[in-house]
Amino acid sequence: MKKNKALYRILIVAGFLALFSGVLFGISQLLAYLNTGADRSTMLHLDLERENYYVPEVVWKSIENPGRPMKPANKDKIEQDYLDAWFVKNQALLTGDDAGIYDHYTKSARAKVRELISYNAGENISIESTTLSHHLTLDFYSADGTLAVLTDREVRGVEQLYQNDEFIIQREFNNDYRIILLLEDGFWRVRHFELLETHPIEESALVISDEIKNLAGLNYYPQDSPWDTFGENFDSSQIATDFKVIQDLNLNTIRIFLSYKDFKISENSNEKMQRLKILLDQAEKADLKVMVTLFDFYGDYGIQDWTLTNSYLKNIVDHIKDHPAVYAWDIKNEPDLDYKSREKRKVNAWLSQTMTRLKEMDSIHPVTIGWSTAAAAINLENQVDVVSYHYYKDLEDLSKTHQELKSKTKKPIVLQEIGWSSYHGFWNPFGMDKEDQAEKYTEFFTTQKRDSINYLSWTLYDFEEVPSSVAGSRPWRVNKQKHFGLIATDGKKKPSYQSFKDQ
Repeated sequence: MKKNKALYRILIVAGFLALFSGVLFGISQLLAYLNTGADRSTMLHLDLERENYYVPEVVWKSIENPGRPMKPANKDKIEQDYLDAWFVKNQALLTGDDAGIYDHYTKSARAKVRELISYNAGENISIESTTLSHHLTLDFYSADGTLAVLTDREVRGVEQLYQNDEFIIQREFNNDYRIILLLEDGFWRVRHFELLETHPIEESALVISDEIKNLAGLNYYPQDSPWDTFGENFDSSQIATDFKVIQDLNLNTIRIFLSYKDFKISENSNEKMQRLKILLDQAEKADLKVMVTLFDFYGDYGIQDWTLTNSYLKNIVDHIKDHPAVYAWDIKNEPDLDYKSREKRKVNAWLSQTMTRLKEMDSIHPVTIGWSTAAAAINLENQVDVVSYHYYKDLEDLSKTHQELKSKTKKPIVLQEIGWSSYHGFWNPFGMDKEDQAEKYTEFFTTQKRDSINYLSWTLYDFEEVPSSVAGSRPWRVNKQKHFGLIATDGKKKPSYQSFKDQ
């Protein structure tokens, strides 16, 4: 009996100690939480690197000021918090949620932002917006390092206004601002935000190149890496051999494709950029001009993505715009196919702003868009330098289609894709064979010469494999896509090769 009582006492004491320890642990964790600020990246869902959500172009015009010298680390911190202030305000105007406003605006400034959010909510208005570029000058930096005054000139951006969930209008802006920032709790918060001046939006000048005339070429992928030119199978010697073949066909231009996923700024993109330069070098040696399609396999188009695509664009253009082989820029392949799923207005808005940014980066090379049909090619005709379209319909209607497009524009026109598959098998028993393909090309060249059509055929090679992202999984589509080339998978030249030689 005494043993049982002793055991009970031990169990009671042990339980009390365990409970007491748990309470102490809970209190310590609560105190630790209360003594730390909220994690901004968690609050704003900014757990990604900045490069993954908002990277407008930022140029510091000057950091000279009569007060305290500005150290690089302090400049970077001011820039980071200032851009985040823009980002959270834009998000708030879109969603009506003021998360993050506390960390980036002082009390008086927060009140103004929340007043605007409340007004929009009352009118059922939402605004999707972003800035694209900033040009900063440091006007004042206090001796104690807690106050900074900036002028931000030529802030380029765009706003899309919705009311009752319906799109109303899109507005581009180019404004100057004065900003006062206070350092509080480790954050540079916006205290004052003043619009100084609004500038007109200037139209980019068109570039018309004499090299457009007599353009004859093809769309190019290496045979061993279709739709992945710059991947692991990249072989510079094979590319050099291919370009000699193209030159032997008396062609002068190739069109290549850059995948947005592959060429986004990263460690891997550096290697791919080097491969791109090698390809351009080989093209120059073969006396071939290169049309560069920039945004292959991209399909977002939303305003929140524009700073990311502009950053990608600048990286590509800055690296290769001065290469002598570069002939023209093609913004995107067949964007009109995204009209239904992504909305025509959004697709065209992204294309328009991308062309504007591109022409600011390079005013020398012409810009085009690879529309899937001649009917779609009239879209944004006022902005492109060259009107491009693809044609895979009945050949007898090509001349009429081309002439109708010519009547709608004074810009040069390029038939950017045309070709015929020679797949004649189980999934297409009544389709063309290799001889039929050659006859079609011979007939095409008759039309091409009569109407002076600039063209790029599809394509040099037949392929063993075609990615499902290109042709889907249905065998009648996949097999057809494999056999558009002038050279078969076994390396033998098809009759259509000779059709080209005879021109």
